[in-house]
Amino acid sequence: MGSSISSPAQGRKARESVVIRFAGDSGDGMQVTGTQFTVETALAGSDFSTFPDFPAEIRAPAGTTFGVSAFQIHFGGGDVMTPGDAVDVLVAMNPAALTVDLGDLRVGGTIIVDTAAFTARNLAKVGYVANPLDDGSLARYQMLTFDITKLTAEAVKPFGLSSREAHLCRNMWALGLLLWMYGRERTATTEWLRRKFAGKPVIADANVAALNAGHAFGETAEMPEHLVGYVVPKADVQPGQYRAVSGTEGLAWGLVAGMQAAGIERMVFAGYPITPASALLHILATLRDYGVVTFQAEDEIAASGAALGASYAGALGVTSSSGPGMALKTEMLGLAIATELPLVVIDSQRAGPSTGMPTKTEQSDLFQAVHGRNADAPLAVLAAATTTDCFEVAMEAVRLATKYMTPVIVLTDGYLAHAAEPWRIPDTSTLPRFPVTYRTDPEGFHPFLRDPTTLARPWVRPGTPGLEHRIGGLEKDYDTGHISYDPDNHARMTKTRADKIAGIARDVPRQAVTLGDDRGKLAVVGWGSTFGPIYQAVKIARDEGRDVAHIHVRYLSPFPENLGELLERYDRVLVPEMNNGQLVKLLRAEYLVPAEPLCKVTGKPFRVTEIAQAIRSRT
Repeated sequence: MGSSISSPAQGRKARESVVIRFAGDSGDGMQVTGTQFTVETALAGSDFSTFPDFPAEIRAPAGTTFGVSAFQIHFGGGDVMTPGDAVDVLVAMNPAALTVDLGDLRVGGTIIVDTAAFTARNLAKVGYVANPLDDGSLARYQMLTFDITKLTAEAVKPFGLSSREAHLCRNMWALGLLLWMYGRERTATTEWLRRKFAGKPVIADANVAALNAGHAFGETAEMPEHLVGYVVPKADVQPGQYRAVSGTEGLAWGLVAGMQAAGIERMVFAGYPITPASALLHILATLRDYGVVTFQAEDEIAASGAALGASYAGALGVTSSSGPGMALKTEMLGLAIATELPLVVIDSQRAGPSTGMPTKTEQSDLFQAVHGRNADAPLAVLAAATTTDCFEVAMEAVRLATKYMTPVIVLTDGYLAHAAEPWRIPDTSTLPRFPVTYRTDPEGFHPFLRDPTTLARPWVRPGTPGLEHRIGGLEKDYDTGHISYDPDNHARMTKTRADKIAGIARDVPRQAVTLGDDRGKLAVVGWGSTFGPIYQAVKIARDEGRDVAHIHVRYLSPFPENLGELLERYDRVLVPEMNNGQLVKLLRAEYLVPAEPLCKVTGKPFRVTEIAQAIRSRT
């Protein structure tokens, strides 16, 4: 990655792919810088994958390591499936950013720093005894040192900004330089700045001037010989209309598409702010024209209760949370299972128990999703593999929830929630349709009559003539729907609820092999956002002649019907996951296969090289 070959075009060099990381204080605008570079990259036609990484503190003390905010983008002409392992270019706006992110820069990679930030005070804050820009400790890298603060101040001087306002334009100067280096345009960023600061035209003009100054610096300054422009090819993609999409956006649009596919007039989303799930509420609040009602509740229990009440009324009830918020929702999830109402619950997983590390990613809610309720309380659990897959998974969750009258938990994580990649906008006429039927016939009705195939009870909107009924958390009689404490009836209802969820396995696609053969020495089994690094690692191993396959599981409860049979065809099974070994235990328990864990709990996604090395040691 990052290797270059000579190209005569405008004296630039060609690179197949590049990994850039922008890093600085949380107030330095690194997320904005990375996002705008992503937009310009998307318009240039490259494939890409991003990884925003920011601190949990709203505003940590300036210049400290725990206040570092970073944005990584991997882009190129091939099929980009991960945000990249080793960084090619690190833009470090202060010593703290250099300290935190230097370890991910490849040997020979480029460091771009703002020398004005490397003051004695800032160096001392992160433990530097000497200035690393001068002591030779960075000799393994290509150094580009600019006084970005001074250059930015000169660029915005005509606009009469205060020192602080001028300082806030530094990220646009850095962005302009990087856009020049990789042949990206500035049009979209310029237009965005003018929209963002429409009420403050002087600020807009100053930021545009800083952007242009950084770009012009690259064009005209006498640079070191290793600072040249690069050409990164366009990706070979299917014709169509594309846009950059985050996992959260994919979920929001998939839920709306699912609501329309089911023929439901209204979706009620009730949530409580919690990182990283809050963004879903923000996006859905803008979609009221599509029948979406959003409600910010006073707590997680109220949010899930409101969503469940909406489902009882005949709407699509949706709620979301993360971390400890999911624990608070479990009581209402039990009520949803007992009342057998459709409910979609989005869990954006994050690192650690309790508050943990709110802005870091993990996959450690799988046990909670599958088993984390009192009594025998089964429900359906799905997991999205990529940011674009979030759209399809959200639609599928709506289908299963409404067809089987059950809660469905959709597992994403902090990485998927914020990461972005190109998405080919689908033709809505080709999307699946699964219209729901509300019960209107009163003859022979009771609320727990069941469909003989799905075992789902009827969905009745309150106020339907002749279909007055009551439901609740107490056990119901199988034959009448009345409250029952009969032990044999409870055993029958418990088994029926379990059989209903187990029957979903007959209604989902059979488990396929994502890459490789359907039998062999080693299967690497993943779920959720491990898809990209596992796929790339397996591809590398197969190119090396190794007998290995990739199996990625979307349906985690129940598993697809043929999963056990498929796994038995391999000598060994390796399960990489960002937890302490949860799917691996479920597979062992369900199928008695000798699955081996590959665990990572650092709060960061897997690297391709980590999984590739694990494959090599087993084949």
